[in-house]
Formats: sequence, structure tokens, C-alpha cells
Amino acid sequence: MMKRTQFLKFMGAGLLLSSFRSRQIVENAPFTLPALPYAFDALEPHIDKLTMEIHHDRHHKAYVDNLNKALPGSTKSLDELMSTISTQPVAVRNNGGGHWNHSFFWKLLAPATGKQPSAALLAQIQKDFGSLDNLKTEFNKAATSRFGSGWAWLIVKDGKLTICSTPNQDNPLMDIAEVKGKPILALDVWEHAYYLKYQNKRVDYINAFWNVVNWDFVSQQFNS
Repeated sequence: MMKRTQFLKFMGAGLLLSSFRSRQIVENAPFTLPALPYAFDALEPHIDKLTMEIHHDRHHKAYVDNLNKALPGSTKSLDELMSTISTQPVAVRNNGGGHWNHSFFWKLLAPATGKQPSAALLAQIQKDFGSLDNLKTEFNKAATSRFGSGWAWLIVKDGKLTICSTPNQDNPLMDIAEVKGKPILALDVWEHAYYLKYQNKRVDYINAFWNVVNWDFVSQQFNS
């Protein structure tokens, strides 16, 4: 029978091993969950607090955790992974895409301020779509018609603004994307992004999205 002193030594060794393994996981985890640039309730009433909490702290965190498991100690940036995603395992495509997409998405949102695109971006919108309202209409079509889960995108392609959508966690930066380009605006149309508030009314969620678009950030992406 194990004596008390032996038991304590055994437990102590187990704790040390557990601590070492935890430290190893942290040290070999190159990808981190970014903090939201605003409070969880900052987008109310258009996107509710609970949805933001679950979306960021559970869904996005899961993508980060799973990406770190798939690529422990990786020295590649997310952008590098996206551009060579065809050479990566499915787990990296799904979770790396999920991490990139959500990290970008949070910056695209901001409390409703009534701001509009910059003069340069608005001029390009008018050139390529005729008006901002026309752009919204075409973007809404892409977001609504994406079957199942995915994303709608406004990208810069060959010097022009183009709207497209991708399935699952794919994005236009991936070398496997049907339409490639530089994203400047995106909308997550996975049900976890809206179901608590809008249930199956994706169209209502898409319409609400325009109230919290961070046009300053979108304009910066266009100009960069």
C-alpha cells in the first residue's frame, strides 16, 4: 500500500509534469485570440451581447486552439498560410481560415456612428456599382445566397471592387479560392453569428450589419 509520503511525491511529480506540459503548449502556440476592440454589448441592438460573447470567446477561440494543435511551433504568419493553403491539411484550412476571417471581421465592426466610406472609396464604389446602395444590394445578394455556412466579401481585384462569397471558413486570400483578391469588407453568415437574435432570418441580420460597419477600417484597407 502506498504510504502518505510516497503518495505526496507521486502527486507532486504529476503536478510538475502537468505544469510542464501546459507550459509547452503555451510556448508552442504561435497563434493567439485577439481581444475585441470594443465591449461585447457595443453593437447592440444590431448584434447582441450574448452572440458576441459566444462568437468571440468560444467559436473564434476554438479556431485558434485547433490551429495551434495542428501547427504547434509554426513560424508562418496567417497570411502566409492563406496563400499556400492548398499545401496544408484540412484542419489548417478550416481553423486557419476561421482565425483569419474572424480576426478581420471584428475590426470591420464598430458601434453605430453614421459614418460613411472615405471619399476615395466612395468614388470607387460609384464607379464600379453606381452607388453605395447598389453595392449593398449586391453584397446582400451574395450573403443571402451563400448556401449553408460561409462568408460574403467585398474585395479589390485587378483594381476594381468585386463582391463574392466563400464556403465554410475559406476566404479570397486562399490560393484555392474561386475568386481571389484583397478583402476590404466581410460578413460572417454562419448561423452562430446571428441565430440567437435573428433565428433563421438571415436577411434581417444582413440588413442590421450595415448599421455597425466600421467604414474607417474598410477605407483604410482600400487605401493600403
